[in-house]
Amino acid sequence: MRRRAFYIIPFLIIGITCLIYFLLPSEENTTDDYVAITPIATHHNNGMDFIDSKVCVECHQEIVEDHLKTAHFNSFQPTNTNTIKGSFEHQKNTFALNDRVIFNMIARDSTFYQEPMIGNQNSPFYSAKMDIVVGSGTKGQSYLMWNNDQLFQLQISYFSPTNSWINSPGAPNQLAPARPVVERCLECHTTYAQNLSGSKQGNRFHKTNIVYGIDCQRCHGEVSKHVKYHKQNPADKVSKHIIKHRSLTRQQRLDACALCHSGLRQEVSKNAFGFTIGDALDNFSIPDYDQNSLDDLDVHGNQYGLLKASKCFQKSEILDCTTCHNPHKKERGNLAQFNTKCISCHTTLANPIKCTGDPNKTKAMGNNCVQCHMPLVNSETMKIQIPEGEEISVKVRTHLIGLYNNQDTD
Repeated sequence: MRRRAFYIIPFLIIGITCLIYFLLPSEENTTDDYVAITPIATHHNNGMDFIDSKVCVECHQEIVEDHLKTAHFNSFQPTNTNTIKGSFEHQKNTFALNDRVIFNMIARDSTFYQEPMIGNQNSPFYSAKMDIVVGSGTKGQSYLMWNNDQLFQLQISYFSPTNSWINSPGAPNQLAPARPVVERCLECHTTYAQNLSGSKQGNRFHKTNIVYGIDCQRCHGEVSKHVKYHKQNPADKVSKHIIKHRSLTRQQRLDACALCHSGLRQEVSKNAFGFTIGDALDNFSIPDYDQNSLDDLDVHGNQYGLLKASKCFQKSEILDCTTCHNPHKKERGNLAQFNTKCISCHTTLANPIKCTGDPNKTKAMGNNCVQCHMPLVNSETMKIQIPEGEEISVKVRTHLIGLYNNQDTD
């Protein structure tokens, strides 16, 4: 018995020591030992793990819930009854492409299809499933279809101002093949998507290694370490392991928005989804237009170029996109809030700027700075064919801040 006890005692000591070691907190232990977060996608070039942004609700409930309502977050979504706009009711679910082809929008078993009928045929020429919704519906939506791992844009889109189905912008007024969707399209509508084509012009993508919409990680970089750290250290109220907006330079902040809001750009980097927050955008793509020509700066998609051409921007050292826009909130249509921001800047300058407009007219407009100085303007690049067969330009609010004779409002 004594010999047996002699052998047992060392094992008891080792066991107790191990138990104490694992129970006591240790600064050397990483948060990975305590918090398991499963990524929903992984960047195939830099290895960055993307997590579901809803994980952030635990600490940032109001911010996340507000962001889920924004056009940014809802810019690219799987199709379902909540995300798709447009009616599938009888007599409201058709679009006459021409005098021979009529498209029917069909809802069947919680799945949605576009089906063209030619002439007097009794069955559709094809039935194309609407797998993905592109666009929040503020201006409209387009729809994509998966064919194995290839993505295609379908011919019929939805236009919110007329609440109707339309021919997709740029599509001919005759039955046409679905258009391949390339990487640049996804770069501005998703946080991440893995290109399998080996070419920026290819349309093959990893169907599950994708992050829908523009979420927290597009603007704050990788957040998995941030989440793990603060779950393990809830008493630490200073944000760690995350890119903070205020830590970026003005140009870095502008570049984050310019990636998608600076018009057509020519790629100079071969890395798919290579640009990340804090990078210099010109290292990845350069403007494919004359930045000094206002004629080349269209209101659709080039808010950055128009803002830079504005005197407000040129005379300021701090003005950037977030001066007026809170990316966490759905602010569209809240002109009173934007007007307040205009007034707060112009009245706190060393030499305050006063409105020189007709007092009676400005009062009648409710002192609406945006209506006078940033009106809705017809886009030269975004034109659509409405059901009546007429082609119209989409109106977009200009970011060239100035004086205009003809004002337009929402």
